[in-house]
Amino acid sequence: MAEAAGKTILVIDDDPDFCGYVEIILSANGYQVRTAENAEVGLALARSEAPDLVMVDLMMSYGLAGRTVTREMAHDPQLCRIPVLMVSAIVSDGDDEIIPTGEDGHVDAFMTKPLEPSELLACVAGLMGGTARPRREQ
Repeated sequence: MAEAAGKTILVIDDDPDFCGYVEIILSANGYQVRTAENAEVGLALARSEAPDLVMVDLMMSYGLAGRTVTREMAHDPQLCRIPVLMVSAIVSDGDDEIIPTGEDGHVDAFMTKPLEPSELLACVAGLMGGTARPRREQ
């Protein structure tokens, strides 16, 4: 848990129950958690607070809003190095074409909902411990 001390995770998801669930898991393990209910609020928080990791839902009330977040982050010098964990209840790892890459943004890891707490914590620790793919150079 020492590695989590002082680390902030921004969770962007339009489902308040999911945000609450993730916040309980992460907070109990020493992470600071911020939540945003949509892409616009999430991007504003990311820019103002510079989290250590962004967790974003692929599909929110405005369609593929998670793609918008990753695209904006990839093209913003302030945000392009923040690791991104994308989550979705709709798609699986086999649906690679829907997961943003290249000009559409960048995703360091992908998990399907519902999230298993130990798998979430292992993924978050890996992303923050430097085992994520390097971010695209600007």
